[in-house]
Amino acid sequence: MSQGTSTAGPVSAEPRADPAALAHRQLLDDQRDERRRTFRRPQRTVDTTRANRDGLGGRHLGIGLSLSAGIVAMFLLWRFADQWELYADPLPTLAAWAVLLLAGATTLVFINRVSNRMPTWLFLTVLATGELIVALDLAGYGRGDTAGAYPTAAAAVGALFTALATVRRGRDVVAATLVLGAVVSAGSLTVERGDSFALAPAILTIGLCVFPPILGVSVARVFRRMVQRELDLVLVQSTVTQSSSAVGMLASEELARIDLDAETLLDDVATGRTALPLSQAKSTAAAALATQLRLHLIEGRRETWLHHALTESEFLGPAVNLDDPFGLAGQLSPVQRDALLLAIWLLISDTDGAEPTVSLVFGPLGRTSGHAVGEMLRFPIQIVIEGVPRRRVDPETWQAIRAVGPHIDTVRSGQLHVDIECSIDNPADA
Repeated sequence: MSQGTSTAGPVSAEPRADPAALAHRQLLDDQRDERRRTFRRPQRTVDTTRANRDGLGGRHLGIGLSLSAGIVAMFLLWRFADQWELYADPLPTLAAWAVLLLAGATTLVFINRVSNRMPTWLFLTVLATGELIVALDLAGYGRGDTAGAYPTAAAAVGALFTALATVRRGRDVVAATLVLGAVVSAGSLTVERGDSFALAPAILTIGLCVFPPILGVSVARVFRRMVQRELDLVLVQSTVTQSSSAVGMLASEELARIDLDAETLLDDVATGRTALPLSQAKSTAAAALATQLRLHLIEGRRETWLHHALTESEFLGPAVNLDDPFGLAGQLSPVQRDALLLAIWLLISDTDGAEPTVSLVFGPLGRTSGHAVGEMLRFPIQIVIEGVPRRRVDPETWQAIRAVGPHIDTVRSGQLHVDIECSIDNPADA
């Protein structure tokens, strides 16, 4: 069988989509949504991520955003000094700047100490301080003839919010920024100005107030997504070294919980805290523990490493459908496992916008010839990719697929089909 052979299927002259294909696509979308709703990341992964967030670059990102916000604040402070002569009474705005600088320094110190998440009470304190700063600045700005002057300390509160992008939820920072932008807009645009060109600096002030926090939240969100994707890849790659059939990380955590409950019950009986014979409630609880233990042990004998890699992955789970009734994925060599997982990962992650769907079908199992000792067993692996045009498939993906086995790829009805002939050692010869 040739490697890397591409055959384009015939183009259908029918402009309307096939109802069966549409129904199948809707079914896949429903399955994807259901898996995304029910996905649960292993707790040990969550704890590790939280414990090592600083080492993953989150603190460096926060420092960078804080420095950027500081530059914006320094520009607005220079602008306040430049328009000092335009204020009838600059003391309220000067007081606003004093409060802002003190609040900014205090907030940065607290952020460095709390590391992961900013407590709600501190966030509310920052919001209240921001309200005070805006009130003082607009009070000084709105007194007397301030033609040519613009709010500065109030706009610089947006720089303070920018520093919170990595320690608070994005929607909290965005909501506070939008309210701040509305107040500053009302204060700077409603003042009558003799020169129509004076409107441009007012718009610049509003932009400096609103855009830095929103941009900071966007950068922090993309960064978290990137880090989570890399952690997810590390997680699923750890399943490659598992035995042909084993329990996954989620099942291991559940088994640990069941084991603890069983030990507690047995210890209560041994120490006399629970009298014999067991009560109806205790008997029901013991029977439930035994049933759960048997179910997990049975699942551990029929679920392969690939099943765990998909179900425990936030990115692969919703997008990949696996059909492996005979557990053939467990018979792949470590090199084949790693290559197959890499190919799936590249197909899912190298797309922009559209959500691709990958379907894997393993089997049936066959032999090359006869029953000689040392012969190789062969079985097909069919990969159906929907939502990824063949021209968008990365060359590294094809290289990974070739490591699994010789393949033929075709395009049929808008779907990319990759048929792999996989050869494995006969388990009976081991």
